[in-house]
Amino acid sequence: MMQSRTHTCGQLRLENAGEKVTLVGWMENVRVVGSNFAFVVLRDFYGTTQIVVETEDMMNIIKSINKESTISVTGTVRERDSKNPKQATGDVEVVPEKIEILGRCRYNELPFEINRSREADETQRLKYRYLDLRNPAVKQNIILRCQVIAALRKSMMEHDFLEITTPILTASSPEGARDYLVPARKHPGKFYALPQAPQQFKQLLMTSGFDRYFQIAPCFRDEDARGDRSPGEFYQLDMEMAFAAQDDVFSVIEDVFPPIFAKYGKYNIASSAPFKRIGYVDALETYGSDKPDLRIDLTSKTITDLFGDTEFEPFKGQTVKAVPISDCKLTRKQIEKLLTDCEVQSGVKGYWFKMDENGELAGGIAKFVQGKKDEVIERLGLKANTLVVVAAGAQATKMIGVMIKTFGANVEGHMDKERYEFCWIVDFPMYEIGEESGELEFCHNPFSMPGGGVETLDKAIRGEIDPLSITAQQYDLVCNGVELSSGAVRNHDPEIMIKAFQLVRLGEDDVKSKFPAMYNAFCYGAPPHAGIAPGVDRMVMLLAGEDCIREIIPFPMNKNAQDILMGAPSEVTQKQLDELHIAITAKEE
Repeated sequence: MMQSRTHTCGQLRLENAGEKVTLVGWMENVRVVGSNFAFVVLRDFYGTTQIVVETEDMMNIIKSINKESTISVTGTVRERDSKNPKQATGDVEVVPEKIEILGRCRYNELPFEINRSREADETQRLKYRYLDLRNPAVKQNIILRCQVIAALRKSMMEHDFLEITTPILTASSPEGARDYLVPARKHPGKFYALPQAPQQFKQLLMTSGFDRYFQIAPCFRDEDARGDRSPGEFYQLDMEMAFAAQDDVFSVIEDVFPPIFAKYGKYNIASSAPFKRIGYVDALETYGSDKPDLRIDLTSKTITDLFGDTEFEPFKGQTVKAVPISDCKLTRKQIEKLLTDCEVQSGVKGYWFKMDENGELAGGIAKFVQGKKDEVIERLGLKANTLVVVAAGAQATKMIGVMIKTFGANVEGHMDKERYEFCWIVDFPMYEIGEESGELEFCHNPFSMPGGGVETLDKAIRGEIDPLSITAQQYDLVCNGVELSSGAVRNHDPEIMIKAFQLVRLGEDDVKSKFPAMYNAFCYGAPPHAGIAPGVDRMVMLLAGEDCIREIIPFPMNKNAQDILMGAPSEVTQKQLDELHIAITAKEE
């Protein structure tokens, strides 16, 4: 017996016919057929069962109950005359002798139909998330999330990793996204910060003598939402390994991920080890993106040299890149529609032409390419019915990346959609020129080990090499065009760390003051270590085949980082503000 029930609503079968049972759940629907005859659908976490009302007493009770009330039904199981093969319990029904209301729904009208909640306005869904989650299709994503996390945890422990939790209240980080700050009541004017990631703590664990660490870590960043990123908080499979190099991290991930993706994913095929490794520069040159979707067979080719003397103004003095797409059956209208979609996504103008079935160049900008016809055909390997999409200018690479994914997904034969294709992007640049500052900044993780170590940094400091040429021992894990994670071999040497920060105008005192715990710990003998932190939310989103990350989060915020259900963020009382020594200064209109 389970709680107050003998069976769940997904459990009864023909062999239960004749048994007296008690079911509990939500009254999903009522279909009245006659004065004393009705079909009731009872739903719980496990499924649905049909209840058949055949008496006046039972009918009077049912008529007094609103849909989505919770009820208890005691009755006898019998074989259905009209079976439902689409329903697990479709061979049987229950004839009630007792119906009890457990929790009354006091509203005649619901905000949306439970089983069609995904068609409702998202604001309504988030406001009534507890109703939205009653939809089995919505609930299944949360069940999948639980299963995946359990599988990740089991696999990591089988690989000898220890699950260690790290602090939630910590110090503000000077790098990365905006922190969420928490005022310290006992320390007026000072603040804790919610961790953007357990980065420093997991590295400190390595210096403490732990060999393999992991946790399903909550991370908090005050950043804007997008389709594959939830504002506020997210979870990641955070891991770190002592005395480890890049290949050690790759080996663990390549062993853990494919079986989980193949078992729990929408598709049952996943890359096997070793995953393909692509250099950052090569990824941009070949795929127009550092997040390539390797299910697509399209690649980019640079043809700038063919248009050095062109009369076509957009190509003059510009980088020109092209993507040939063989066996293209799209109409002119379809091509231009997809191209417009690419332009909206990238903010860059795109062009096209086609080699028709007679081997002639036609459509789009064909007339501007005719003068270089033979060279273009040879360089791009063109055959009949090949579409060529083209981008030019400083942002040509960005546009090419969008065009490859858009046209690859829409031109038949160029994308094997039903699989999970992993790759590693390696050799990221250590530094970049900041868009706002115009000065040298860290490109990604400042704690990554620079390629070439201290000697390379010394050359950059002396001006012998361009700092922008320095690569980092950093890597991204990409699956189906989605970045699942960034990781790195860490900079565990204080001397190298100081020189790395020196190039971005931060001296030894700055490093000591901004990262005191980590700097001091490294001075006591730190092991070489490396790690990675794949995003759990993004992973489950891929496995569920969802386009929006909010679909796999139990209680997500909206795009404006608001929890509509709980009313957060919210105002607090003056007493609370006074205790925290905080004054609210209203902005002038």
